Amino acid sequence: MRTVTPKPFPTELELRSAKQLGIAVRAARTQARLTLADAALTLGVAKQTLSDLELGKPSVGLGLALEIAAGLGVALFMVPAGAREQTRMRLMNIVR
Repeated sequence: MRTVTPKPFPTELELRSAKQLGIAVRAARTQARLTLADAALTLGVAKQTLSDLELGKPSVGLGLALEIAAGLGVALFMVPAGAREQTRMRLMNIVR
């Protein structure tokens, strides 16, 4: 059986790229001690799709990326641009 080494969850709170989402998805998967193959099977997606998402490839559709993230427990929030900085500061206080 393959050993899964947990990766740290990103500390940046604002999602700005597919790569950042991929890092968060990989962290959630590895912290759950799931191999790529096991996670893909559990989520009902192709192993290559999950790998592509974790690598930040923009070819993974938004809907599928959001489903995978949710399935692995990665929460994403929407905040109006005018409230971004205030929300970021509040979240930083909670996370620390």
